[in-house]
Amino acid sequence: MPGFVVKPEPVEVPGLVHLHTGKVRELYRTEAGDLVMVASDRLSAYDWVLPSEIPDKGRVLTQLSLWWFDQLADLVPNHVISTDVPEGAPADWQGRTLICTSLDMLPVECVARGYLTGSGLVEYNATRTVCGLALPEGLVDGSELPAPIFTPATKAAVGDHDENVSYEEVARQVGADTAAQLRQTTLAVYNRARDIARDRGIILADTKFEFGHDKTGALIIADEVLTPDSSRFWPASDWHPGRAQQPYDKQFVRDWLTSDASGWDRKSEQPPPPLPPEIIEATRTKYVEAYERLTGQTWA
Repeated sequence: MPGFVVKPEPVEVPGLVHLHTGKVRELYRTEAGDLVMVASDRLSAYDWVLPSEIPDKGRVLTQLSLWWFDQLADLVPNHVISTDVPEGAPADWQGRTLICTSLDMLPVECVARGYLTGSGLVEYNATRTVCGLALPEGLVDGSELPAPIFTPATKAAVGDHDENVSYEEVARQVGADTAAQLRQTTLAVYNRARDIARDRGIILADTKFEFGHDKTGALIIADEVLTPDSSRFWPASDWHPGRAQQPYDKQFVRDWLTSDASGWDRKSEQPPPPLPPEIIEATRTKYVEAYERLTGQTWA
């Protein structure tokens, strides 16, 4: 059964209550009721959380999210209160920790697509639709869509797949007004991020966001945003529709796991093996390159 190859034991910190171990993050609650999110260096692929970690990955994702939150502040508020490390926490939490407002999270992965690939391509090839939205004939892997589309999905537990759902299903779950606000905000954020990335020579093919309501009922963007784990980024100079694109993410890991070199059968229930050092380093390099190209800052 997919999930953690080896599930880590959470660190105990005075004054914090451990709430959840996710694929990448540990979640705690403070005595004041705020949430503490700690991004690990864990990596997931094919519904498994792998036994090998990618050095600096948690810090890269955290710092990139913080950079994007600044770029999006006029479009939607975010959940970050502070980046201070709680007293008594390990020194390794520095740079990977966010103290956040506790939200009433909505049970929807808010996905925006500007290009056709992944699960959207699979559905399109079968029905010429994505999440029930009709698309024109003649699109191929990597095609730019006539306009960005909102293609929501259900949230999945560790080891399970997210499943695409229709907009009507989202409206049924969260109400028509909230569904409309989610679609409008998701597409507005995608359009802003797409333009920023394009100016830096990067295509933002698709991305997913999570939202929640604060105590006043305001819609707040949460979790990570616009990282290589939550988005498909492609180098614009290498974009060629009709074939798989070269992503800024863990594709090195996926390719190795499905190669003869790994000796792993993806269709079996056996967990994947540890990654070789060269795959770990190549993957780290991709994450750092994405951070540096998007932010214009050197990773230190």
